[in-house]
Amino acid sequence: MKPALQRLLSDYGMIFVLLLLCVFFSTVTLTEQTPTGETAVHQVASDLVRAPGKGGQVLIAARSQAEDTVFARALEQELTAAGLQVTVAIGEPRDAREVLQKLAATNKPLDAIAGNQVTAAWLVFSDIPTDFPALGHPRIVKPRTYRWPNFLKSENLLNIANQIAVIAIIAIGMTMVIITAGIDLSVGSLIALSAVLAARFIRDYAGATHASTTGMTIACLAAILLCGLVGAFSGGMITLFRIPPFIVTLAMMLVGSGLAYLLAQGQSIYQIPDSFVWLGRGADFLHIPNAVLLMLVLYGLAHVVMSRMRLGRYLYAVGGNREAARLSGVPVRRVLLFAYAASGLLAGLGGVIMASQLKSGSPTYGNMYELYIIAAVVVGGTSLSGGEGRMLGTLVGAFTIAVIQNGMNLTNVESYTQKVVLGLVILVAVLLDTLRHRRWRRGEAAD
Repeated sequence: MKPALQRLLSDYGMIFVLLLLCVFFSTVTLTEQTPTGETAVHQVASDLVRAPGKGGQVLIAARSQAEDTVFARALEQELTAAGLQVTVAIGEPRDAREVLQKLAATNKPLDAIAGNQVTAAWLVFSDIPTDFPALGHPRIVKPRTYRWPNFLKSENLLNIANQIAVIAIIAIGMTMVIITAGIDLSVGSLIALSAVLAARFIRDYAGATHASTTGMTIACLAAILLCGLVGAFSGGMITLFRIPPFIVTLAMMLVGSGLAYLLAQGQSIYQIPDSFVWLGRGADFLHIPNAVLLMLVLYGLAHVVMSRMRLGRYLYAVGGNREAARLSGVPVRRVLLFAYAASGLLAGLGGVIMASQLKSGSPTYGNMYELYIIAAVVVGGTSLSGGEGRMLGTLVGAFTIAVIQNGMNLTNVESYTQKVVLGLVILVAVLLDTLRHRRWRRGEAAD
């Protein structure tokens, strides 16, 4: 029973941790919520149609803000269709008082006043029986509040997924690299390089703000491929000259960052069409961001590669024991070259997504991202010693970091403290991995 429990915790422990974090932040962000948009309109309209009945007189009070105005007009349309007499007062409390004076002059009672949480609390409405006795005692109707965690709001959950999409996508390639017992420190700079290349290609060769979809696609593919070549170059230096991956990718991190600044001349490139944001900001399927859908598709493909294909077994074999893999006929050099090229390609794709999200290309993009990407991989259970790791774990690790950051933002934890917390999370993840391997070696020695 004990080995089974250990296996369960080993395989799904981070999922349990992620669920516990979600429960914790859901608990601490539980607050009073007020319906907005169509939900608020339907709720208030339902209450008003039931109470005054057909022919009743209703005053809708709204501020001059766009959201309030839309609410007031939509509610007016729904109440009018239900047969109620509707008057709308938009502006400040003094504007509402003027409308009340006009209604009082008609000597018709006012059945109800509808508004949101702010306008329903205007003091002018509390003195109606005294100031405007002809209007009677109208009841005030507003959207009913309910308790719900800010963390579990649909827009917040989608925001978490959209914010982590770039890191999670690049973490796929980083997982492959770390499984081979390597490291790639250049991915953050490649994000910036890819974003700058894509934006510059669009500006200089695809028609700038008038670029076609085909032109933008070719520009983005060219940027991604160039980043893939940088990753392949890193892999070549590591395999052919046996230079440690840390040194090679550190050098390429500086090269990539320098090239991004040179190509952009130290400034952002923003002469790109509005339609370029489709990948980064669009949400065409069930309101799920396109970047998130792409992330899920890529993780599905990566899972198949790592668990069902020979290439995946080769990656694990190289990371577990490179010499044994070579003697077993594994093409070690080609496997390593693929891992670093894939890391570069995915970093290039991440840069394109970020450029699409921000509608520009800048050499400052991706700053420190390599650390968050490595953290997502390590927290997800991939061993820095190589030969062990899973794509599902990396995805869970990326979401774990995103949830921690989002939860701290919602609870107003300052940015400096957030860095301390994230640093400790990474340290604990590496410590647990080290202790797990130490126990495994002791068990092996005992056998």
